[in-house]
Amino acid sequence: MSVPQSPKPAKLVAGLFMKEKSLIVPIVTELVEKIGSIDMVSPWLDFNYTGYYEPEMGSPLFRRVFAFKSLVEQSSLPEIKIITNKIEKKYSKNDKRLINIDPGYMLQERFVLATGKNYAHRIYIGMGIYADLTLIYQKGSFRKLSWTYPDYTEKSMLTYLEMVRNKYVADLKEIENRR
Repeated sequence: MSVPQSPKPAKLVAGLFMKEKSLIVPIVTELVEKIGSIDMVSPWLDFNYTGYYEPEMGSPLFRRVFAFKSLVEQSSLPEIKIITNKIEKKYSKNDKRLINIDPGYMLQERFVLATGKNYAHRIYIGMGIYADLTLIYQKGSFRKLSWTYPDYTEKSMLTYLEMVRNKYVADLKEIENRR
């Protein structure tokens, strides 16, 4: 018989992509005000894998990923996605987003993104939000899944996410040492 137990806290991550890089400062300022301080920042990454967002946002698109300092409860992901949706709406023109914010979290064994779109592999987690299992961590590295977005399979992205995972593991050890 399995015994229910509380899940470990998670490392909150937010991927932002946009055409206009100048939007990063006001949006990150707002994320920090609403969610908390930032711990790690990826370099700018090209986001030219599909044309899905080009009609709405234009091109070329660029991505930057942020990891937040404080660990969060896994159950807070729907609320965080609602916050990021409101920020996206605030930075829209003529009903078209200028930025897309993909919040998610890192655990030792997986990387999960939040989405408002249902699909076969996504699990409903409340407030109209689904959890998308994006990457799993096995045998010392991240493994993509058949549905993993192409930009999350790029070497530079995986290198950054590995650093976030390492920081998360260190954060957990620090919490344990304080007990």
